[in-house]
Amino acid sequence: MATTPRIVIIGAGIVGCALADELTRRGHTRVTVVDKGPLFRTGGSTSHDPGLLFQTAAGRTMTRLAAATARTYAALSDGGVRCMDRVGGLEVATTPERLAELHRRHGRASAAGIETAVLEPGECAERHPLLDAETILGGLHVPSDGTVVPLAAARAQARAAMGRGAMFLAHRTVTAVGQRGGRVTGVRCSTATGEDEQYPADVVLCAAGVWGPVVGELAGVSIPLVPMVHQYARTNPLRALETIHALEVATGAADPALPILRHADAGLHVRTHGARLGIGAYGHRPMPIDPRELDEPTSAGTTPVGRRFTPDDFEPSWTAAAALLPVLGDAKVEEGVDGVGSVTPDGMPLLGEHPSLRGFWTAEAVWTTHAAGVAEAVAEWVTTGRPTLGGEPVDLAAAHVDRFDPVAPAPDVVRARACRAFDEIHDLIHPPDPPAAGRPIRTSPFHSRQVELRAAFTEAGSRERPLWFGANARLPEVCEVTPRTGWAARNWSPIAGAEALVTRRAAGMFDLSPMRRVEVTGPGAREFLQRLVSTDVDRPVGRVVHALMLDAAGGVLTDLTVARLGTERFLATMTDRLDVAALRRAARPGVTVTDYTTGTACLGLWGPKVREILDGLVPGPARRLGSFRAAEFTVGTVPVTGLRVSSVGEYGWELICAATDAERLWDTVHAAGAKHGLIPAGRLAFDSLRIERGRRAKGSDLSPEHGPDATGLGSVVAMDKGPFVGRAAVHASREAGGPAERLVTLVLDHPGAVLFGEEPVYDLPAARRYSRDPVPLPGDGPSDLGRGPVVGRVTSAATGHTTGTSIAYAWLPAARAVPGTRVEIEVAGRRLTAEVVRGPLHDPASTRMRA
Repeated sequence: MATTPRIVIIGAGIVGCALADELTRRGHTRVTVVDKGPLFRTGGSTSHDPGLLFQTAAGRTMTRLAAATARTYAALSDGGVRCMDRVGGLEVATTPERLAELHRRHGRASAAGIETAVLEPGECAERHPLLDAETILGGLHVPSDGTVVPLAAARAQARAAMGRGAMFLAHRTVTAVGQRGGRVTGVRCSTATGEDEQYPADVVLCAAGVWGPVVGELAGVSIPLVPMVHQYARTNPLRALETIHALEVATGAADPALPILRHADAGLHVRTHGARLGIGAYGHRPMPIDPRELDEPTSAGTTPVGRRFTPDDFEPSWTAAAALLPVLGDAKVEEGVDGVGSVTPDGMPLLGEHPSLRGFWTAEAVWTTHAAGVAEAVAEWVTTGRPTLGGEPVDLAAAHVDRFDPVAPAPDVVRARACRAFDEIHDLIHPPDPPAAGRPIRTSPFHSRQVELRAAFTEAGSRERPLWFGANARLPEVCEVTPRTGWAARNWSPIAGAEALVTRRAAGMFDLSPMRRVEVTGPGAREFLQRLVSTDVDRPVGRVVHALMLDAAGGVLTDLTVARLGTERFLATMTDRLDVAALRRAARPGVTVTDYTTGTACLGLWGPKVREILDGLVPGPARRLGSFRAAEFTVGTVPVTGLRVSSVGEYGWELICAATDAERLWDTVHAAGAKHGLIPAGRLAFDSLRIERGRRAKGSDLSPEHGPDATGLGSVVAMDKGPFVGRAAVHASREAGGPAERLVTLVLDHPGAVLFGEEPVYDLPAARRYSRDPVPLPGDGPSDLGRGPVVGRVTSAATGHTTGTSIAYAWLPAARAVPGTRVEIEVAGRRLTAEVVRGPLHDPASTRMRA
């Protein structure tokens, strides 16, 4: 009797072949890969991919996926052909802004364990002699980057999979994805001769690349990506390259090759092909294509996604390349292709099991740079329920196929956002930069009032969110906030600091509507939650608890608050739609999970004056409720569910009402609070306050990569309440001596330092461990600090306006995660000293919350 699931992979490109290899490595014996084209030049993006692998990316997860891909391909060969040559990568800067970004990128790469170095112009030219050193300001060198032969890599992994029993079938066009009861049952294909074939499946993995949306339609699900043209051209043979090759061979250099080159400001990638240069261009206009058009007949010599080259679109890129590489002055484009690749609304892949169809998984919008890493993580995810890389968990939430709001995947929004993402592939993106295209997708029920108060908006989770309010510009506290300049001042205003100060001194009202509000009801609700979350929820009606959802390995999926509103009626407040999906997946008969988020609004009302503001607005019994209590009452005439909880360390409430009552609730509270100094406050103030208070945030500080003890939330785990998901793993970790690293609070010696997360943390050389002399900020002059090894990384940070400090959360080895430990943090190329402190910095005894 078979013990492994039947798995069908749609697509035999580099991703599908990698998935087959990784799945069969894990013991899956019934794997079938189907593709509409021939094997293995299937006609998809793999067929024309130029094979440049740069590991450094904007985020830690994508960097880890690229590093895993490089490790895999560097060890592979196909018929004696190496699948990857680690020739190194060099990204150059031609503007001061880009050079500063390369310093930040160097820091993020160091935090991810990748060796890099920022080079002077002359050093760049030594590594790439075709460069004109006079045109650049510096460069970032990554020795382990390189060139991949995509078809060879696909063949090598496919052959390994076939050796373990996988079956690869060419010329099979998927015509239907079978399903029953919300779960996949198989795939139907037509052959080149017109025959119908059925392939039963327990798991279907869609790795169809640019055809992903078409397969999604067959399965009745949305795969929000757009096929987009990316141009690539090869020059005629260049005498300079022939000379370099001859000299290296004469001196005995092995495998002579120049490093791959990236000029992000011009949207250029450059590599060698023997004596020719290959130039990839992202600087042209976005050229989206309907995926159905990819099956139309093409001109001779082109593949479905390798379309006829359009020289006019390439001309600006050629001009920019010639300015960087003077050798191109006498060269010409000998051949080119308008290759088609997948772009999503936010530029990230689409990974995971689709929420609308159990057993239907996607590995879409994955480029060669991340293909093997994605396959490793997804194969482990399918097999064990937890994605890992090299045996270590990896947080794929930012790439999850279910990350978008249901409104967002509308075709016009997907197309507009994908075009924007293509335009921004190499732009300097500031962390809070909101997308300009397709907005707004979804607004808060309080939006009209926020507009009236001149809110500066960003977007997160497809929702408009205020960063700060222009109406607060005249607050006297604005003058108390230290100004910022340059990169640190983008998407920021001293008003945000003033809003944080006023919340501590009087009161602030925060829009918490984007948080998910879910009711869990039914005769099995109590038992269900008891087995799902880490805290004992079997409390009297009216009690609220802080809880965690863990995976089976003890990793933190999310934190949440759970309020008991009835014997078998609970309200869970969660971070995002992925949390709700996890709750629904775990539901059992007798339990109903209802997401009320879109039909409700939530107002956070916090500060020492809140009790006075609510006096006369709410009934006496509600005003007297203690901390972590819940009740249903009215605010003025507005019915609300009130939770006496606080994310910022001040007395106050989360007030939940119907969306239709939102403006009335806002007006009632705003009017009553005017004489007490109440102000509306935005996200930047909230982040400052929550970090001062020691509150962790999902996605930056909390993820499945670490357990509750590591994140400092061990007290939220009730080991004595009975079995719950993750309990055994937490117990085993504690028996083994606890986590190897811990999340700590750092206070920088320079209170004006501004961090954004993912900066590397270095051990401070012993000679400087006890010095607290302020060190220069970036741009203030050179730092003379010693160079210790990388020991950790920053997760999130903020200016503590009420504590007068620059605060960061960071991962450190357990032995160094003790108060008083001195470290350095690299910020845009400079090292700043910091110290581990016992948190939280604000109100550690929680007296203000309980007031």
